[in-house]
Amino acid sequence: MPGTSPADLKNDPYKDYPGLKHLNEFADRRKAAAEAKQQLLKKFETAPKPTDPEMLAKRAEREAIAAARAARQAERERTKQEERDRKLAEATAAAEAAAAAANALQAESSNRIARVVADEAERKAERDRRYAARKARQR
Repeated sequence: MPGTSPADLKNDPYKDYPGLKHLNEFADRRKAAAEAKQQLLKKFETAPKPTDPEMLAKRAEREAIAAARAARQAERERTKQEERDRKLAEATAAAEAAAAAANALQAESSNRIARVVADEAERKAERDRRYAARKARQR
């Protein structure tokens, strides 16, 4: 054993039985475990109770922090929802504008076609009138 003096070895009851040395070590470990357990129990006995003013203050502080965190989270969610709503409104307005532009283009195209058809009909009518006038002069 390191750190033992010859006087300690003389008084050791296990000096003649080296195989029984572990019995003393086991007892020491058992005693140390019991002492540690007693210290833990003592620590828990002296710990502040949940009804102590200090513990109540800490709990109130934690609850206030949690409430503030929840409020910030709700604000972030509300902001995100507003942003999504704004983007959706912009996309809807853009789609409506594109649809209106397409309708206007379609209407303009239809108008142009109608004018071309009307002009063609007018030219045909004018040609038919001239043809009829020419036939009338020939008779």
